[in-house]
Formats: sequence, structure tokens, C-alpha cells
Amino acid sequence: MSAPHPAPTISVGPVKTNDLPALAHLGGRLATGLRDVTDDPAALDSHGFWAVVADFEGGLVCARFDDVREAPLPPAPWHGPAPDAWTSSLDADAYRDGVRRIRGYIEQGEVYQANLCRMLTAPLPDPARADIAGLAARLARGNPAPYGGVIRLPGHGIQVACASPELFLRRRGDRIESGPIKGTGRTEADLLPKDYAENIMIVDLVRNDLSRTSATGTVTVPDLCIVEKHPGLVHLVSLVEGRLADGAGWPELFAATFPPGSVSGAPKSSALRIIAELEPVPRGPYCGAVGWVDADRREGELAVGIRTFSIDAEGRLCFGTGAGITYGSDPQGEWDETELKARHLLSVAAGDDGPGRAPEAPRTARPEGDRGPA
Repeated sequence: MSAPHPAPTISVGPVKTNDLPALAHLGGRLATGLRDVTDDPAALDSHGFWAVVADFEGGLVCARFDDVREAPLPPAPWHGPAPDAWTSSLDADAYRDGVRRIRGYIEQGEVYQANLCRMLTAPLPDPARADIAGLAARLARGNPAPYGGVIRLPGHGIQVACASPELFLRRRGDRIESGPIKGTGRTEADLLPKDYAENIMIVDLVRNDLSRTSATGTVTVPDLCIVEKHPGLVHLVSLVEGRLADGAGWPELFAATFPPGSVSGAPKSSALRIIAELEPVPRGPYCGAVGWVDADRREGELAVGIRTFSIDAEGRLCFGTGAGITYGSDPQGEWDETELKARHLLSVAAGDDGPGRAPEAPRTARPEGDRGPA
């Protein structure tokens, strides 16, 4: 059993509210009463219940709450942008060109696969009626996901609503797990040999990441390419697990595994260099990690931050969409995939719920043809 880290010294200024109190709703638990905020991952091995947001570029925010209980998310207003109000960091021509350039890097042997993403932003039509908790409630009804949740820290620049289906890291004592997704179709018959090959490639990457902080010989793959059914689609999901090495904790886990391999590529170092070259803006919480850690119980669950909305410092709603690019990728097909992945979720975000009113489930089904988790 690994030794716990000493409690870190946490420096934090006054907790601001910006008219909305801080809260988190994760794993069916409502957390209120913000105590402190830090960017030190060692805090997650100290004590208390923490909400965690890590952006793709490596920024980390950990917020400790005093009051944590099993409870539903309280009703909150939401008035989102129209589906045609969004602008993209990469237009269709730029995205298709990016796919071609990644194929060129693959041909040169620099990378096997890389995720190419684009960020969508839209101004909020009525910020006074745009509580991120209201959007989270709509997502829970219209796009339910196993790792859905919300973290609202307005005084610290964090407003994130997540509808992720993908496990990044789960910890139970010294046991750790990761559940990468690669391969998605409307039915199992839609899954292609390349989907299985991609999944196995990313599993190998995750095995390597976890082995860097696990006891020798403990990393295993109990589930490989399991077909997991969701409303309107299926995913190929694998499970990689290990046992933390003595003295290892959350700082070592983040250092060994972040950012998630399924939304970066393989080899990860080469994929990250290509992503930095081709993507013109940061991803932020999208493709990062969102979740909770109970330091007292030495437990935690972090999702890969896909199918995730955030409100930025300028008051814009942000959403990312992307695809895993291999040598066999078709540039137009990959662009179409990013459009399909975004369409349904943007329609959910366009809803208008008055104060205190529960959201209605949208009529639109999840997009068909979704070929990957991002």
C-alpha cells in the first residue's frame, strides 16, 4: 500500500462568488461550501472531497468542499446560443488540410495516430440566464453519460459541464484503472477493423502510461475491445488496470498519464507536437480531465473531458469536437465526423429553461455515424 503524501500548504485568496455560489455535482453527489482551491495535485492525497478540472494544456484546478451529500443537481436557469451562432477555430478547408498533414506525418513515420480537434465558441445571448449548472441538467436529460457532471467556480475561472462517456482514471486505494474508448458506430456491425486496431494501439499507450507509476508486473488489460452500448450507438471500450507503486499518488499519476492518450495520439509526444502545430487555439477543459477525488477514502474518478462545455473568461460558451486521424482517414469524412459529433450537443445547449424549471428531454436523437469518443 502506498504511503500517503503529507498535506500540502495551500495558498488561496478569498473565495469569490461572482453572484453564483461555487458548487460541484459529480457521481450523484452535490458539493457545496467551498473551502479552498489549489493547483497542487498533492492536495488530492491530503484530506477532504475535491472537484478537479485539468485542461488539456496542463493547467490544474482542485477545489475542496465542506458539504458533500447524495443529492440531485438543484434547478438552474439556462439560455444558450442558437445552433447557428457558433464559430470554429478551424474551418472545413483548414481541418481537411490538417488531416492531410497528419497523414503525411504518419507516412514519414513520425506518428501512428493523432487526434485533430477544433474549438467552437458562441456568445451567450443572456448571461444572466446562463448558469452552467442549468446546462448540466439539460445534458443529464438529453445526453446522459456515465461521467456527467458540473463544476462551477466562477471566482476561479471554472465553469464546466461534462457529458463524458470515457473514464480517464479511477482510483480505489492503490488500485488504478483507465477505460480508453476508440471505435464508435451506430451498431456493432458498423465497427471496422481499423476501429479495433486503433483501440489496441491506444490500450498499449495507456498500459505504458500506467506502468510508469505502477508496481512492476501489476498492469493488466482485463477487458479488450468490449462493445459498450449507449443510446443510438456503440463504443469499443477497453479497461487497463494496475497497482500504484509505493510512494506514488496523484502527482505521479498526472505526470505519468496526462493528457489522456485517447485524445492525443501515439506516440503521445509526437502527437502533442503535431497538435500544437495544427490547432490554432488551446483546448482548455475539452480533452482534459473532469471529476472528483475523496482524499480521505483514497478514491477518485476522473473522466476524459470530451463532450464538454465551458464558459470562458469572455463569457463565451466553448465546445470542442474532433477525430482520431490515421493514415486511412478521409479528410472530408473526418470533417463530417466532427460535425456529427457536435450537432446534437449544440442543440441541447440551445435550450431555454426559465429559473427553477426542470429541462425537457430534447426530441433529437444522438447523431448517427459518430466514429470516435472526442
